[in-house]
Amino acid sequence: MKVIGLTGGIGMGKSTAANTFRRLHVPVFDADAAVHELQGKGGRAVAPIAAAFPGTVREGKVDREALRRAVLGKPEALRRLERIVHPLVRDAERRFLAAARRRGERLVVLDIPLLFETRGEGRCDQIVVVTAPAAVQRWRVLRRPGMTEERLRWILARQTPDREKRRRADLLVHTGLSRHAAQRAIRKLVRETRA
Repeated sequence: MKVIGLTGGIGMGKSTAANTFRRLHVPVFDADAAVHELQGKGGRAVAPIAAAFPGTVREGKVDREALRRAVLGKPEALRRLERIVHPLVRDAERRFLAAARRRGERLVVLDIPLLFETRGEGRCDQIVVVTAPAAVQRWRVLRRPGMTEERLRWILARQTPDREKRRRADLLVHTGLSRHAAQRAIRKLVRETRA
C-alpha cells in the first residue's frame, strides 16, 4: 500500500486537494478532523486538556477558542498541548492505516498540516505539498471568520515555511493558478500510482 503525505500551509488549498483525492476514491486520513473528534464530546483528549488547561472544557468538550487563548503566544503551553494531542492523533492514524491494509487499499492519503513539523514524512512513500503565492494565501486566510493578522502570524510562525516545504516535496500542487490545474495534477498522480 502506498502512503501519500499531503501537506501545505494554512490557506494553501490543502482541503480542496484532499477532497479531490476523496472524489477519486482514495481514502484520506484527516488529522484536523481527528483533532476535532478527540476534543469533542467524549473525545480522548478532553480529560487531559481539562487537567492541563483549567477552564478550557465546557459541556464535556474542549472550548477551542478558550484553548487557543490559553496557548496563543505561549510556547511552553503549546508544547504541553502537543504532548497531549499528537500521540492521540498518531494512534488514530495507525488505526486508519491498519483498516486500509485490511481492505486491500493500494493508495491512501495522510492529510497532515504539520507533517514536517511532527516528522511524519518518514511514514510516507511520497510527499505532496499544496502551495500558492503568499498574497493568495494571506487573502484566503484573512477571509476566515475570527481570523486576525496576529493569529495568522502566530500560525505561520509554527509552520515550516512554504519554500522549505516545496523543497522537500516529491510533487507540488499549485492552487494559485486554478482549481482545475490542481485537480489535474492530483488525477495524474492517482492514475500513475494505480497503473
